[in-house]
Amino acid sequence: MYIFCFVSSLRKVKGCSIDVHPTERALVVQYEVEATVLGELGNPMVGERKECQKIIRLKSLNAHTDTSSLARKVVEECRLIHPSKLLEVEQLLFYLQNRKHSNDNQEKKRISPRDFTPYAGVELDEEASINSISEYVELLYEDIQEKIRGATLILQLARNPDNLEELIQNETALGALARVLREDWKQSVDLATTIIYVFFCFSSFSQFHGLVTHFKIGALCMNIIEHELKRYDLWQDELQKKKKNQNLKKEHEKSFRKYQSLLAKQEQLLRVCLCLLLNLAEDTRTELKIRNKNIVHMLVKLLDREDEELLLVALSFLKKLSIFLENKNDMFVLNIKLARLVPCEHQELLSTALRLLLNLSFDTSLRGHMVQAGLLPKVSSLLGNQSRQLSMCILYHISVDDRFKSMFADTDCIPQLMKMVYACGEEKMDVELISLCINLAANRSNAKIICEGNGLKMLMKRALKLKDVLVMKMIRNLSQHNGPTKSLFLDHVGDLAAQISEDEAEEFVIECLGTLANLTIPDLDWALVLKEYNLVPYLKDRLKPGSAEDDLILEVVIMIGTVSMDDSCAAMLAKSGLIPALIELLNAQQEDDEFVCQIVYVFYQMVFHKATRDVIVKDTQAPAYLIDLMHDNNAEIRKVCHNTLDIIAEYDEEWGKKIQNEKFRWYNGQWLEMVENRLMDEEGEPFVFGEDRESFIGDRDILERPDLFYSADGIMSADGAISPEFYTDFPNGELGQTGYMGPMGDMGRGETISLHGYSANL
Repeated sequence: MYIFCFVSSLRKVKGCSIDVHPTERALVVQYEVEATVLGELGNPMVGERKECQKIIRLKSLNAHTDTSSLARKVVEECRLIHPSKLLEVEQLLFYLQNRKHSNDNQEKKRISPRDFTPYAGVELDEEASINSISEYVELLYEDIQEKIRGATLILQLARNPDNLEELIQNETALGALARVLREDWKQSVDLATTIIYVFFCFSSFSQFHGLVTHFKIGALCMNIIEHELKRYDLWQDELQKKKKNQNLKKEHEKSFRKYQSLLAKQEQLLRVCLCLLLNLAEDTRTELKIRNKNIVHMLVKLLDREDEELLLVALSFLKKLSIFLENKNDMFVLNIKLARLVPCEHQELLSTALRLLLNLSFDTSLRGHMVQAGLLPKVSSLLGNQSRQLSMCILYHISVDDRFKSMFADTDCIPQLMKMVYACGEEKMDVELISLCINLAANRSNAKIICEGNGLKMLMKRALKLKDVLVMKMIRNLSQHNGPTKSLFLDHVGDLAAQISEDEAEEFVIECLGTLANLTIPDLDWALVLKEYNLVPYLKDRLKPGSAEDDLILEVVIMIGTVSMDDSCAAMLAKSGLIPALIELLNAQQEDDEFVCQIVYVFYQMVFHKATRDVIVKDTQAPAYLIDLMHDNNAEIRKVCHNTLDIIAEYDEEWGKKIQNEKFRWYNGQWLEMVENRLMDEEGEPFVFGEDRESFIGDRDILERPDLFYSADGIMSADGAISPEFYTDFPNGELGQTGYMGPMGDMGRGETISLHGYSANL
């Protein structure tokens, strides 16, 4: 007896919502399917809900498409969308039609490894079916041609992402593909390419990377690439031999045609291998394994090829690897090979090459190799096309190095940059553009080109109108060069001085002060500028510690140093009580070498003028501070201090003596310490102390013994009782060996004295 049970199922679609695809021109339909199994009597037995998604790609959508008609067509053909949503669909289509895709997204999309189409596959008339997968697997056990056919049919299935989940369940098929690849890849390039492409389809999704790794396809691809590169070298050698032999000319032509055919297939194989490895390299551990198998060297060799698609994959891989120090160090020869690709007509290839160069340009030595390879003028020529942003970033990195700044003057880079600056008008300037201009302005040759025509005038106009700090920083760099460029600033001194006020932003004032401080122009009447714009009170107020940011205070000090070169300005500043303010600032900033050096330089400028010299020497303790700083650890501070003290010593006898003694003590400190120790030693030599153990020199300073100094005529005692001729009877140096000091020259300024091996230039 048979009992028939009739069971039916019911499917319902609920909650349909429509949205635009985030990157593609497509609509995304989100819906929920509710499946219910009904029993014999129609009652629900089992129920299940599943969230689903359908993507409607709109290939025909462009700027001229009628969105109303297209919306009706979408609603008619897609049963999931209710007719009541027609207006919503039309609005979404209108949005897609007008949506702008950013260049960055397009760039990422173009160079994404999963978007490469590495191999078209072997053409077959038949269409593969997922239900016939077992038949295709059986073909893998036949001869080479049948294996190619079976692998190609499986590839057709694998190229559809919807089939990958089902294919991954068929371990027999994947195992057979991996086995055939291991055993037969040398026998047929087409077979190897097709099977690797199947696994490439899996590698395009991170969740399937474990499958590809399980069958060790990555390691096999590395072996294939290495083998094919060796084959390529052998082909090249064979062709060269036949080319040199005139008797084999016809054979060479025949071999060359065969070589071209083999090369095309080989490059397809290499391309699909690299695409698969590039996908697997998403995992840094896998990438390290690939790197350890010398992938960088292989990729660099591939850059000699002409196939643009292969070059694109190789460059993309190198770009990914270049972010790691170990890989970057292996890419020294890369710049020469990249030079032939920049510029090129293939926009994607050019963009990838520039991105790789940008990564490498962070390294100082590699930047040098770029310049040597002639990339500077080539990259400069790209400032006018779509790769402008990347080109500017590379040029910026090169411009950081002072060795290469002057080379920009020999290219068309600076005129193009100035055009871009002018084109900005009052809009915000790209930070890469102005940063590059700032660096280039620090070179004299570049500054001359920048200021040609109305260059400086236009920059000043923009900087002052928009209060643009970065443009003013560029102007400041221009102002530091002597010659015709600096003279151009005479027309703008008033505009710059007018910005020095408390009402302006500190950052902007800093750059204006720095620019003015650079203007050491003889024809510039600084006294008139200080009076007309009432700058002295501002400068004095800003010298107070803590009155402003240190950067601003430092620029004020530098500005004072510049204007102090003028006699009347120096007198004006001295009368305003500015020198005590500088000394107070020196005390507050004594740990900052830059502050100390600049303040001492102000004193150096002021001691040149009689009015300010008298104030510094007689009314302040500045010389005492300078004496303390005379032995500073900073060489520049010591140098400025010595020069300033030398001038003071020439004009003031009292300070001159103190300075001379201090220099003597410093240079002969070890000897003086030895003398003082012996004087304090109770067991000292008998000729040092008298019978009552009292020192012959008493409490006097050892330096107050005039009998120990040379006179103009020779050695003389304190009372002159012994004539100079008395000492001529002694051999050279004999007298010096019995005393505390050897022979000394005149103690006047500029002479050299020698004390037991210690010499000093006083």
